[in-house]
Amino acid sequence: MKRDLYCKIVQAIEEHDPWFQQRRNAASELGLSSLQKVTAAFRMLAYDAPADSLNECLRLGESTIIESMRQFVRAIVEVFGDEYLRAPNEEDTARSLDMNQRRGFPGMLGSIDCVHWKWKNCPTAWSGSLNDINVLHRSHLLDNLAVGEAPKVQYSINGHHYTMGYYLADDIYPEWATFVKPIQSPVGRKRQHFVVQQAVAQKDVEWAFEVLQSRFPIVQGAARFWDQETLNDIMTACIIMHNMIIEDERPEGEVEHMHEGVGEEVVPSHTAKVW
Repeated sequence: MKRDLYCKIVQAIEEHDPWFQQRRNAASELGLSSLQKVTAAFRMLAYDAPADSLNECLRLGESTIIESMRQFVRAIVEVFGDEYLRAPNEEDTARSLDMNQRRGFPGMLGSIDCVHWKWKNCPTAWSGSLNDINVLHRSHLLDNLAVGEAPKVQYSINGHHYTMGYYLADDIYPEWATFVKPIQSPVGRKRQHFVVQQAVAQKDVEWAFEVLQSRFPIVQGAARFWDQETLNDIMTACIIMHNMIIEDERPEGEVEHMHEGVGEEVVPSHTAKVW
């Protein structure tokens, strides 16, 4: 994260939440600064650092660091959630369609997959299994399709005209028109080539998850002592800041280019946003 973006976040959080505002105590001495508290939260997110390992370098108590973390992720969601967790707009959709058109997949909106975050100390009464299908049913990604409000897409394949975009998905996903799944036991060079290219294109979502986890290792290891609400805020805040970094690093007006080659992985110049 660049310094300007970091300062932007600190200023916005300080203006939004009084917890991060520096004040004087009864003895007229200045209390903890917003930079101390926000830095403590960032170090826990970006290094998965235990709270008690930060008290000396930041001069904060362990309980204050934990509370700063809880308040910070909640403030990130409240301040930036509407902008960076919104559904893709027309510009975002057009960018994705153009990029995937040049990769040989006209009408492709993206790839869909799930990433799991283990909750180590999950109470037995709350334990359960969430596979890709269960997550899909809880997701709002396809809500617009259910009411007939799909993005406007116009493309033709093999002489057939289509008006609905699609996502690349694994075999576990249901047989819906909006999902294109791998061909089972492809016969012939044409089908085999398509399967290879589809697998390469579908890696976009896996790369997005890997970049998210490398930027915020807290969501890579097992979550230990946070409650359900804070766990949700942590994951959501990391996704929001991931999207903020992607937007900040993309030069204005730049169109993503591909490095293409026959039989080679197609690597976008910028990692996709996580919606």
